[in-house]
Amino acid sequence: MSKFRVTGINFDHMHMGDLLRLVHEHPKAEIVGIYDKSRDKMAQAIADFDIPEDAVFTDLDACVVQTKPDLAIMCAATAEHADHVVALAKHNVHIHVEKPFAASTADAKRMMAAMAQTGKLMAINWPLAWYPSHNTCKRLIEDGVIGELIEVHHYGGNRGPLYHLADKVEVSAEQVEQQKPESWWYRKASGGGSLLDYLGYGATLGTWFMDGRAPLEVTCVVDQTAGIEVDQHSITICRYEQGLSKMETRWGTFTDPWVTQPQPQCGFVVVGTGGTISSYDYDDFVTVQTAAEPDQKKVPVDVLAPGHTNPIEYILNCIENNRPIEGPLSPDLCLTAQRIVDTAYLSAQQKKTLALVS
Repeated sequence: MSKFRVTGINFDHMHMGDLLRLVHEHPKAEIVGIYDKSRDKMAQAIADFDIPEDAVFTDLDACVVQTKPDLAIMCAATAEHADHVVALAKHNVHIHVEKPFAASTADAKRMMAAMAQTGKLMAINWPLAWYPSHNTCKRLIEDGVIGELIEVHHYGGNRGPLYHLADKVEVSAEQVEQQKPESWWYRKASGGGSLLDYLGYGATLGTWFMDGRAPLEVTCVVDQTAGIEVDQHSITICRYEQGLSKMETRWGTFTDPWVTQPQPQCGFVVVGTGGTISSYDYDDFVTVQTAAEPDQKKVPVDVLAPGHTNPIEYILNCIENNRPIEGPLSPDLCLTAQRIVDTAYLSAQQKKTLALVS
């Protein structure tokens, strides 16, 4: 069988290098081309994966036409997601959108409409979806271990988006400060800020934990730092029919969680009518309390099933077996989360509680 042909489209997000590495290591896939307007942004990937010059493009349409990919990995700035997906959809390719979904609910719907005309798959990748702890938490919720789920609490973030490159390569604080004025992460018009970067994690996996249920209204507060036009800290409260949930985003954690968990720890605490579960990023266990066993009990995480261990493996498995995208990567579920993010953003601007946007 011939290998799946994969292209990397736009290198605005540092996760592109990690995703291309997953393609490079997949026995049934190959990198056939990469695109960005800036060749400099692609230099590290060219070196890391020995990509030939005739597979490097600074024109998107030329890249897709000449490389004929089965799957396009898209890592554009958030504000450009919709335009990129619409452009790629014209070429009838499956699309991997690196989080977040979009800059707005309207953009998300435009992306879904463009893909609906192609019959191809679109997946929105949230790296937390591949953490064994959070998958174990979801299974325990579905198994009824803590009764009916009534609260989701999420704390997510890192020291800042410029402190690390692909493969979590460290960048010095001095370099970070030099890059901030030119970085899209710190520009409102490009969809920057910790809220748009991280709230989608809590909203998406929270919606997954809630089995798709949406909140009735949302309240959000963000910090305001002199000289920085985007937020670096946000707190969002979602009111559901059955209770309140809280989702917090932070650029500026004491440490990066993949090195040393900061305090508060990055991850989830979920509360049900009959118990609670804490599920923190990178842990090899979750902690469970139930009415029958109120003492905290560590439960080893599940081993992820073959085909469900990383986004590239999962998406290619869905393509190969003609299966829909499900769970936290599903556009339908992610649309509910996008509505939460949009409402939070508006709530912070208007400084009041708002009904969930449609």
